[in-house]
Amino acid sequence: MRELAKLLVDDGYSAPPAHILEGLAEPLVHTVPAGASQGIYAELWHIVYWQEISLRWIGGKPVDYPEHSSQGFPSAEDVASTPWAELHRRFFAGVAQAAQLAEDDAELGRRIVCASRPGHPVRHMTVLEQLENLAAHNAYHLGRIVLLRQLLGSWPPPSGGDRW
Repeated sequence: MRELAKLLVDDGYSAPPAHILEGLAEPLVHTVPAGASQGIYAELWHIVYWQEISLRWIGGKPVDYPEHSSQGFPSAEDVASTPWAELHRRFFAGVAQAAQLAEDDAELGRRIVCASRPGHPVRHMTVLEQLENLAAHNAYHLGRIVLLRQLLGSWPPPSGGDRW
């Protein structure tokens, strides 16, 4: 498995996403610890939001960049309509698709169009570059989920995980 695919689905930089999200259920995922801006559910929702946009861009389907950062986090309606199990499933389906693309030499050099913030020029990059962006974004927010789990007293997960 290539390093980029490992970064997306395995233990390329820390505990694998499957371990980071292991053993979590409602209502814990909706709990927001003191001093945090959101809980685990909102962090994973945000990851899935951008992961699905990235995969659409890679698939040649234009998606506008959100007008405001709040669009990248769930509304009360989003939370009510998307149970944790469904959000969890969407994350793993998307990250598996991204990891599969990371193994495809023919795809990695293909140029794609990615929207930019309003008022900025449209970005053109390769599939490889977009997957690198996705891996970095996922790593950042999965790290936040680890911290939230620590604050909520639910770390390490059942499969184990570093305490630092």
